[in-house]
This record gives sequence, C-alpha cells and structure tokens, in this order.
Amino acid sequence: STATDIRAAWLTTNWNLDSPNAKQSPNHQKQHLRETLDQLQRANFNTILLQVRVRGDVFYKSKIEPWSPFFHKSTVIGSDAPYDPPQFAIEECHKRGMECHAWFVTFPLGSRKQVQSHRKNSIATKRADICKLHQGEWYLDPGNPQAREYVLRLVDELVSNYDIDGIHFDYIRYPESAAKFPDQDTFRKYGNRQRDLKTWRRNNITTLVSGIYDLVKSRKPWVQVSCSPLGRYRDLDPRKGKCTAYGSVHQDAGKWMKDGKMDAVYPMLYYREQFGEYVEDWLQVSNGRFVVPGLGIYRMLSNEGNWSLSDITSQINYTRQSKADGAAFYRAGNVLDNTKGVLDALKHTYYAHPAKIPPMNWLNETAPNSPINMQVYRDTNGLITIEWESSNANEQQTYTVYESETEDFDINNPSSIIMTGIRGNKLHLNTPNTEKGIYFSITASNRFHNESIPCFPVY
Repeated sequence: STATDIRAAWLTTNWNLDSPNAKQSPNHQKQHLRETLDQLQRANFNTILLQVRVRGDVFYKSKIEPWSPFFHKSTVIGSDAPYDPPQFAIEECHKRGMECHAWFVTFPLGSRKQVQSHRKNSIATKRADICKLHQGEWYLDPGNPQAREYVLRLVDELVSNYDIDGIHFDYIRYPESAAKFPDQDTFRKYGNRQRDLKTWRRNNITTLVSGIYDLVKSRKPWVQVSCSPLGRYRDLDPRKGKCTAYGSVHQDAGKWMKDGKMDAVYPMLYYREQFGEYVEDWLQVSNGRFVVPGLGIYRMLSNEGNWSLSDITSQINYTRQSKADGAAFYRAGNVLDNTKGVLDALKHTYYAHPAKIPPMNWLNETAPNSPINMQVYRDTNGLITIEWESSNANEQQTYTVYESETEDFDINNPSSIIMTGIRGNKLHLNTPNTEKGIYFSITASNRFHNESIPCFPVY
C-alpha cells in the first residue's frame, strides 16, 4: 500500500441504507454509527462521505430546509431533533483519525409525493417559480439565478455551522434525459439571446460551482470542495454515443478543475469496460487536483450485476498504478458486509497499513513545525503512552505517529505508520512487553495536510 492515499466510503442516509436508521432509537443510531466507523477504521479508511442533504430535506439542523423523514418525524424547519447527526459523526470520525465530508445532493427535490409530504416547507412548494417538474420529479432549475442563490445559502449554513473537512456535491448537473428538461422559459429569460442551450446550461452549472467554491474558501479555506460527476467525463468513442458528464448532463467538471474551482473529483466509475481509459481522461484534465475513482462495489450483488471480486480488485490495482489519489467505495454497507470478500481483501492487502491524506498544496504549501517535548512511557495499565506538545497552539493540527527499528524515519514507508489523523496529543498503544527496542517519532499536519518533518525520535 502507499503512505498517502485517499480511502473513502459513501455513507448513505437516504432510504436508511447505511446510517442513521429512523427505525432505531437515537442511542441505537449512535451506536450503529460508532460500530460502522470502528469497522472502517480497522480497515484503515480515512475519509467518510456522509450524506447530509437528500431531496430538498436534510440530516442537520437547518433554518432553511426541513428534516429528512429518514431521520426525524417533525418536518418543521429548525425543529429540535434528539441529536445532530453531522455534529455527532464529525466528532466520532475525528476521534478515529478520519475526515468527515458532508455529501450534499444539489438539484433534485424528490417526487411529487415527497414534496407534498413536506407541505409548505418544501422549496418546490414555497418557490415553484425557481423549480421544475421533470418526469415526475422536482428539481431546482439550474438556469435560474435565484435557484443558485438558494443552493449557496444552504452551503453557507452547512459550512459555517459544522467543523466538516469537506463538502461533496452529488447531482450537481442536469437530470438524466436532460434534452426533455422543461427550461425553455428560463433560457428565454436568462439566456441573453445565446443560441446554444447546451452551452448555456453548462455555464449555469459552472457558475454555481464557482460561486460555491469562492464562498466555501472565504469561510474556511481548508474545507475540501469535491463532487461526484458521472464516471465518463466526455465521450472517448463518439460512435458509441454513451452517456457522459459533459455531453449528456452538462457537467463540465474538467473545466472546474482547470479553473481552480474544485479540489477533488470522485467520478462514479461503476462500469467495467474502459475503466482505465476514463481514469486517465480525468487525470488529464485534473490540473493537479485529486482524482479519486468511485468504485461500484454494489455491482458485486447478484441483482446489481453480479461482478466478481477480481472485477473490483483489478480496478483498485489500476488506480494504484495510475496517478490517481485513492479510491472511494459505493457504498459503506457493501464494504462492511464483506461482499464477496472485499473487506478481507482491503484489510489484508490493499489497506494493510494506515495512510495519510495527501496535501492540498494548491491551497497552502506551508508545513507546520514539528511537535515538541515528546515522551514515551509505560503507564500503570502497562500500555505504552506517547505524549507530545504542539509547537503552534493557534493552528488546528493532526498528528501522525511512526515507529522504526533505527533512528532514521522514512515517512513515506506505509509500514512505519502506527496511526495518523490524531486530534489530540496523547496515544496509548497496546504493545507486547518484549526485549526489542523501538524508536517513535511524530509529525504534525495542518488542515491542508501539509506535514512537518519528524520530531526528534524517542527510543
């Protein structure tokens, strides 16, 4: 495995798939999430993509949109729930050295029935003029500046109120069968007499993305802005006429990275054919931003394609050999069910050691100073305890602890990492009391993941 690697799992709240489940009591829900994160931590995952907005309803305390019925019965906006899921999830992820990114579904607002169930609290009811009904589903209309403004208000609320490490946009595009999307009136009103509907639509999404990026960075520059575009960016084989992000749903995610308005893409590469070619195409347009292929492990289920484990492991192998920055798994439940042995393969082979998250050096290149005053001792319970102090008390930092049999530390050697993403200044290790000597060292990283040089080792 590699020492820096994004290892992400999508945690689906919609339809109570992964977490939380509305049928469980709040304490059960919390326990279930803790167990889920424990299992992912044991498999050395480091990034959780937690669904927080579903279809015009949310899993966080909002003054703008109602709670999702998959979490809370009361759809009164701003009403109190037994606990606040993202706040709880962020704390639990951080305890385990993981990042928590808020996964946000952008334009879809749900079926007629879903919208009616929220009565006057749905934006589709309150402001039907900025929404469109398309093939039985409601959507915010991307061409309407007020609809984009509405999305920005939601993003601002989320980023300002939660200590998220990233915000991850899904469905930041026109819907499937976009050709039939009923926005002729919007085009007439806001198209500035442009001839080409497709170009105008692509610009609408790009305008929103640019606005989101600038807003997030003005609030918290370290928050990673990412999206999950359709897996095929553009048609590499025009004769086949495949569905692509650029051509079919007006999602020009390559341009967003080139413009510096997107930190990472997690393309949904849920197909076997030409997988590598599409990964390479994303890398070609990435402008040095992170490319994290989304792997469809749900496709191994017998009713979803019945793929073999080797279909997935060959894709992991490909991402490892390419210049991609990691992999994301759709979805967490299929990993933890050990579908066709996927969890075993990750634990024993691909994710055998912890991995650090690579630095976003296009945002910040300054590494912090090394930690100081490191001490190692056996406590009264016989646990090895490592303590240290930050050399910069004003900066939020995470720490990586390394071990080595010599005084030379290779921080690029994955097998030397004991734990990473630590958010405190103390670590207890349950190590056997043997005659063997070991050196420990620690590095500090800032929230952009720039890493210090190792501190002076302790034997």
